[in-house]
Amino acid sequence: MGFKQPLARIMLMENITTSDRDEQMIESAFQDLLNGYLSSKHRKKVEIIERAYHFAKEAHKGIRRRSGEPYIMHPIAVAKIVSQEIGLGSTSICAALLHDVVEDTDYTVEDIEQHFGPKIAQLVEGLTKISGGIFGDKASVQAENFRKLLLTMSEDIRVVLIKMADRLHNMRTLGSMAPNKRYKIAGETLYIYAPLAHRLGLFAIKTELEDLSFKHEHPDTYREIAAKIKETESRRSAVYSDFSDPIKDRLNQLGIKYEAKARLKSIYSIYKKMEAKHLPFEEIYDLYAMRIVFDCPDQSKEKEYCWRIYSAITDLYQLHPTRTRDWVVTPKANGYQALHLTVMGPDGNWVEVQIRSRRMDEIAEKGFAAHWKYKIGDGDEESELNAWLKTIKDILDNPTPSAIDFLNTLKLNLFSSEIVVFTPAGELVTLPAGATVLDLAFALHSEIGMHCIAAKVNHKLVPLQHELKSGDQAEVLTSKTQVPLPEWENFMVTAKGKTRLRKALRASRQPLISQGNEILTRWLDENSLPDTNLVITKIQGIFHVGNREDLCYQLGAQEIVLADYLAKTLRRALDNTKPQKRGILSKIMSLGRMKPETPQTEPEPKERREVNTKEIYHLSVTADGANFKLAPCCSPIPGDDVMGYVDDDGIVEIHSLDCPRAQVLKAGFGSRIVATDWATVEEKFLAHIRIEGIDRLGILQEITLLISKHMAIDMRKLEIEASGAVFHCDLWIRVSDVDIVNELCLNAKAIDGVQSALRVN
Repeated sequence: MGFKQPLARIMLMENITTSDRDEQMIESAFQDLLNGYLSSKHRKKVEIIERAYHFAKEAHKGIRRRSGEPYIMHPIAVAKIVSQEIGLGSTSICAALLHDVVEDTDYTVEDIEQHFGPKIAQLVEGLTKISGGIFGDKASVQAENFRKLLLTMSEDIRVVLIKMADRLHNMRTLGSMAPNKRYKIAGETLYIYAPLAHRLGLFAIKTELEDLSFKHEHPDTYREIAAKIKETESRRSAVYSDFSDPIKDRLNQLGIKYEAKARLKSIYSIYKKMEAKHLPFEEIYDLYAMRIVFDCPDQSKEKEYCWRIYSAITDLYQLHPTRTRDWVVTPKANGYQALHLTVMGPDGNWVEVQIRSRRMDEIAEKGFAAHWKYKIGDGDEESELNAWLKTIKDILDNPTPSAIDFLNTLKLNLFSSEIVVFTPAGELVTLPAGATVLDLAFALHSEIGMHCIAAKVNHKLVPLQHELKSGDQAEVLTSKTQVPLPEWENFMVTAKGKTRLRKALRASRQPLISQGNEILTRWLDENSLPDTNLVITKIQGIFHVGNREDLCYQLGAQEIVLADYLAKTLRRALDNTKPQKRGILSKIMSLGRMKPETPQTEPEPKERREVNTKEIYHLSVTADGANFKLAPCCSPIPGDDVMGYVDDDGIVEIHSLDCPRAQVLKAGFGSRIVATDWATVEEKFLAHIRIEGIDRLGILQEITLLISKHMAIDMRKLEIEASGAVFHCDLWIRVSDVDIVNELCLNAKAIDGVQSALRVN
């Protein structure tokens, strides 16, 4: 019995020691937060921050996190991220310190408002509403929570920025959670929070969220890649020095004040590249990029500085011709600005260099939070964010009945020019906007792309050229008998997919190309014709092929035959004098012409007219002819929104307003642009319609009956092709205005099996 009293004293001393250690740790963490805030450029409102800290500390007294540390350490850490990593001020710091008080204690939002005012209370209320994840048994409830997040964000974006800080600290301390919780939280982080950080321009946070999610979802692979990065550090450092030292010397000579550093590719990015390109770590050569951050107090001179540095670098190293990105003049939708270029390093590998001003660098790391610091009078910096928030509001104003459907509709509208689709297994695949089923197939694997016949998108069968949308779930269907076709390239947008397709086509075509080359060589020898560029070019012209490889392929595939009369024609052409060559060649070309001539798309203008670009130009067709011509790039028809461009001959060329060529003309030839309207245009114009659907017996007959009999539309050309269970049909019709086209598309979609009907510009 005598040992109990000393033991009790020992336990009491240990508790006192633990309590003292906790108190010391808490005060140290808060002081670190305060010091960071005091060193910022925000107005120093220390008193309210200290009050919020003491309020939260008292509210969470005695509560510990799963890791064992006092709970107050979490709000302090979140406030530190908000202040030092995102760059927000005292209001957001106070809200971060108080963000769990209402949810976890007996205090109410009214209590917060009474002590700290309405702004801080509003932020805390917004954060309380959206607590929790968006997965698990209560998925629909959590989807509603995410909807509340976006509603609140549209009122005050600081809510989502603080939520980002909260999620980041939770991810940093995720190791103390049970494995199933880790997977859940890591999954939702990759699913929602990392894309949201990307969309808000929080690059550093987005990268860390991805890495931490990857670390907890794939710990072995993460450790393996991290170890390999560490092993190659000294060699990589030496390579970087060899590359960067000449650049630094040149910039020093120019008198530019700058900071240069190597930016190492994140572990998650390395993993994604290894997976996407099926490469081992050792074959990933672009592990680092060089970042140059220069000082430029005058914002108007930033562009000049960027290109001066660009010029200095390209004087030293060979530039990659297609990998220069100017986001200075045209920032990304999330506000990112920089000038990127890729050059050949001394070791023979391509190295990316990122050039930014100090302002651009802060915006790149802290996103739209940094815009407030650099805000100018007209608020242009925030226009992209405001446009995006307007889109969010539009979605919120028209919610779908199911919260899950709402989340699926919204989830990856978070990307500006990218879409994310899901495989049936839930794997995310990021593609550029406009990507098709075929792009997805090649993104998954070259073999899948080469044997792709169709896909099930959201459980519906669609053809290869079906355009994917963010949030689609897509299952690619393949067949062993399917082979890649050259026309596939026409409905692909990814460079990766096109490259893999061309490689596959070359590989599959090579035996026939070799066979065709033998046929061509033998035929030339038998007919005593030289194997020269002139002869081969003339043969290519006869058969309408673009190069020798295509010519040999068609010969090998027996799609064309070299007839005896061609040899005589070619010899006559070679014997003729130079001035006569054009006429003879034209006759030779006509021998192989197979395609019917395209119908006339519009009347020819008869005479030059003087055009007053300051007035509206009325488009008309009279007995004397048309006072305009239609641009072949977009083929507008009456009813389209159009503009005119006065060409060198004084003729008004009509473009659709959304035509890419029109954008160039508006930018470069503003003085030649004229506003137009459709006046007395009673002519009919050629329109191109594409219909796609599930093939079945009699579907073509129904389509043609609709066009010719039921709608009495003049059909000029029809091309239809079926591949497996999917067909696509291109038809050209003559119509008087766009309303007829719209009506036809609507009626065509009512035909059983037709998936889509749209006009092709």
